[in-house]
Amino acid sequence: MRFKFLLKPGWLALTLAVWVFAGACIYFLSPWQFGRNDERQAQNSAITKSLKSDPVPFGAQHDEWQKVELKGRYVPELEALARLRTVQGEAAFEVITPFRTTTGHTVLVDRGYVRPVNGIKPPNFDAPPTGEVTLVGLARPNESNEQPAFEQDGRKQIYSINNKAVGNDIEPGYYQLIENQPGALDVLPLPRIESGPFFSYALQWIAFGVMAVGGWLYFTIREARPGGVLYEGRTKKKSIAELLAEEGDEGADDAGAEADDSGQLHGSRHVT
Repeated sequence: MRFKFLLKPGWLALTLAVWVFAGACIYFLSPWQFGRNDERQAQNSAITKSLKSDPVPFGAQHDEWQKVELKGRYVPELEALARLRTVQGEAAFEVITPFRTTTGHTVLVDRGYVRPVNGIKPPNFDAPPTGEVTLVGLARPNESNEQPAFEQDGRKQIYSINNKAVGNDIEPGYYQLIENQPGALDVLPLPRIESGPFFSYALQWIAFGVMAVGGWLYFTIREARPGGVLYEGRTKKKSIAELLAEEGDEGADDAGAEADDSGQLHGSRHVT
């Protein structure tokens, strides 16, 4: 077996590409999809548990999607609209209103969504109640973007639901109202409880990586043996050239033979 071809620049480049691709599939892409699958499973479990459980009193920390009961008053002067949202496939604003609890904490409450006017402008919508109320919302974490609020079309607007984007002295996270709560608008639908394609995607990335390495090994072994793929290609090209040369040689031999025959005939006639 011969392995010198492994050091050729073309083969080295192919080897590097195959192993980098396979490593990315197995060590990065498939774990990423497995992680997304785990997140989806955790979310489904939390939502299912929340739907079956009673709300808990407001406290320092709550699990995501947990039902939490809040008592206090809305703070409408700090209200903001979360822009660039999509609800059920259509553009929307989410109405975020701070809420001051009876314990002295101020939290964000997502009262639901409204549809924009002419595709871009916020519409008029009902203000929250002014008195003390008790409401139930689902605990949600801060969104990552902390860009500050700005004024547009007569409304304070934000890019993400984040306590730092709305105002000072507001607790992290927010509470997404469920139906039939004081101040609720069109409430946001819950995520669909389904596993999603992430697990199958992870298996596919592993399969792609294995197939790439398997193909590389197959062609490496074929080339390493006598009469390998690349060797066969060279042999065929050489054989064609040789055939042409052989045909030329055969033509020359035939011409020489005819000449000899002719000479012999002339010679015999002369003798005669």
